[in-house]
Order: sequence, then C-alpha cells, then structure tokens
Amino acid sequence: MLKEIKLAIYIISISIFVFLIINHYFSDTNTKNYFRKLNNIDEAVKIDSKKLLILESNTEDIIKDSDKNNNENKKDKKFSFWELLSNND
Repeated sequence: MLKEIKLAIYIISISIFVFLIINHYFSDTNTKNYFRKLNNIDEAVKIDSKKLLILESNTEDIIKDSDKNNNENKKDKKFSFWELLSNND
C-alpha cells in the first residue's frame, strides 16, 4: 500500500514538472524573449564585424617554396628499411 502511494506521488510530481516546463517553453513571454535575444546577437555581430581589422595575406608563394623543399628532400633522403632487417650485426 505504501509503495503504491509513493509511486503515485512520484508519477504525479514528474507529470506536473513536465507540464510546467512545457507550459513555460511555449509561453508567449518565452518566445518573445528568445527572438529578442536573436535580434540582439545579430546586431552585436554586425557591430563587431565593422571593428575587425583586415590583414594582408602573406602566403602568396608558400606553395612554390614547399614544393621545392619537398623535391630536394626526397632526392637526398634514402630509405633503408630492408637494410635494417637484413643487418644482424
């Protein structure tokens, strides 16, 4: 009998909690506040984007330089994996 009353109280309290949360979430005041915050964020982004500095690009010849370095390193480097396995000294 006591377990049934306890279970009923738990179910009633959880259902009241869920009902109140849903009621608040779909209320007019909550939706108005939500859209006001979205508008404030958009305005803040516009204001902050005007304050940003635009930097000049310093990466114009980086692809050419890296290609030259890679080709030089490949020619000079000799891989000796099989020699490591064959030498048992």
